[in-house]
Amino acid sequence: MTINITCFLMGPVSQCKKMFAPTRFLATITSLVFIGLTLCSAFWWRKVGLVFLFCILQFLSMSWYALSYIPFAREGVVKCCQICII
Repeated sequence: MTINITCFLMGPVSQCKKMFAPTRFLATITSLVFIGLTLCSAFWWRKVGLVFLFCILQFLSMSWYALSYIPFAREGVVKCCQICII
C-alpha cells in the first residue's frame, strides 16, 4: 500500500531508487519476500495459517519501510520497544 502511494506521488523510477537505498534495502527485500511467500502459501501450498502469518509479517515489514520516510521514527520505535520489553 505504501509503495503504491509513494510511487504515484514520486513516479516509478524515483520510487525504485529510493526503495533500494541503503536505509530501506532490508525492509524492501523482506516485504518482497513476504509477498512472494504469501502468494506461495495461498496458491501453491494452500496453508491458511501460513497465509495469515505471512500477511502479518508483510504488514510489519511494510510499516518498517514506511517509518523510514519519517525522520528518527525508526529509532523512536526501537527505543519504545526496548522500554516496553525491559
